Amino acid sequence: MADITVLSQQALQLLQQLISIPSFSKEEDRTADLIEQTLQYHGVQTQRKLNNIWAYNKYFDEAKPTILLNSHHDTVKPNSGYTRDPYDAKIEDGKLYGLGSNDAGGCLVSLISVFLYFFDKQDLKYNFCLATTAEEEISGVNGLELIIPELGKLEFGIVGEPTLMDLAIAERGLMVLDCTAYGKAGHAAREEGDNAIYKALADIEWFRTFRFPKESEVFGPIKMSVTIINAGSQHNVVPASCVFTVDVRVTDAYRNEEVLEIIRQHVSSDVKPRSIRLKPSSIDKNHAFVQAGIALGKATYGSPTTSDQSLLDIPSIKIGPGDSARSHSADEFIYVDEIANGIETYIAMLEKIV
Repeated sequence: MADITVLSQQALQLLQQLISIPSFSKEEDRTADLIEQTLQYHGVQTQRKLNNIWAYNKYFDEAKPTILLNSHHDTVKPNSGYTRDPYDAKIEDGKLYGLGSNDAGGCLVSLISVFLYFFDKQDLKYNFCLATTAEEEISGVNGLELIIPELGKLEFGIVGEPTLMDLAIAERGLMVLDCTAYGKAGHAAREEGDNAIYKALADIEWFRTFRFPKESEVFGPIKMSVTIINAGSQHNVVPASCVFTVDVRVTDAYRNEEVLEIIRQHVSSDVKPRSIRLKPSSIDKNHAFVQAGIALGKATYGSPTTSDQSLLDIPSIKIGPGDSARSHSADEFIYVDEIANGIETYIAMLEKIV
């Protein structure tokens, strides 16, 4: 069994190495190499598809349920406000600086450490599957989504994102809808045509006022916002079509497909989703892992930000060291103590159930 103090020191060193390697979304091959080499150094047999690395505990048993440990190693590009070298992983005043240190490097190395802690333990009630993935920052199709079919049956997932180690037990899904109201063109001076704008207005009013029957205990009602509208070509022509865009923030009370079907039943416009893949996520507050966190004094909340959790069809929770407010900020950092405390907290919660 690996020592937690040693694992914490190794996690910090690994994070410093990861920060020093640029790993923008779709360009994560070198950080994937490093993660692969690190796991193999510790005797872990790894699997890889593009820039995604995954592995299982040494005594994996197909008869047992499996816990997914997932975080990402891609980063956004550094913004113009940086005053430091974003790839210089220096520690000053207890802070480790660098691009991706907080989002989500601290979570990533902490979950790798947790996986190594449990890796060669025997007689566990659960298996562990570690998945370190790419393209999270762009919701890309060659990240976690690419390898989910390869991972096997999963009982629930722990997604590493900075939450100050509080428990994000739900996350909103997202659908962007392109809607088209159809009329008939005609001359505005005569009683001709069928004005598509007026048809669109009726639907827009429905989007503004409709309340879905079921509401989330965490988030409340689903939120729909009309954000773009476009119609007409000149002042004296009744427009034959009106196009508008709707931003729909789906809660864990519904699946995306259900929300889309309800919308189509109520509006006359043609409704086309750009994607339904960013699903709402949740885990029961009474789940043993959640209760283990509550027993340690951790708060539960609904997360307003989207993560790879949206790609999972299993119960999942978002939890990790670092602070979401620091993500994508200039001179990004994570406190060194946050990483050590994160590893200890993850392990303490998991030991109550495995």
